[in-house]
Amino acid sequence: MRISQSGTLIAIFALLTLAAPIFAHHSFGAEYDDSKPVSVTGVIAKVDWENPHMHLYVDVKDDAGNLVHWKFECFPPNMLVRQGWRKDLTVKVGDTISVFGWRARDGSNLAHAREVTLADGKKMTSGPPANTGAN
Repeated sequence: MRISQSGTLIAIFALLTLAAPIFAHHSFGAEYDDSKPVSVTGVIAKVDWENPHMHLYVDVKDDAGNLVHWKFECFPPNMLVRQGWRKDLTVKVGDTISVFGWRARDGSNLAHAREVTLADGKKMTSGPPANTGAN
């Protein structure tokens, strides 16, 4: 069986299109600054348990009592499960947690979570150590 040149081009295009999300993925160092650690305590407003990364949205009161919204990127769900996390059980909307991580390079209230401390004091690994190039 012989494949035409146009058939080959269509196949290559299809493979590149399917692989596009892989190229869009970023490394830790591309978005986060390991010289800017951040620790906050607040109430979970939302949990996005989906690929390529789980995200925690945490409402934190600042020193003036104003509500500040933080978004924390965590490991992908399959890696979190290997760390002991369980969807809809480990963290839920309304839970008070503390999060340690590294702030985004752009200075926004976005950070990569390294460790989450649950209300009962249990510490859960949620992301890579700084300066690893991990994503």
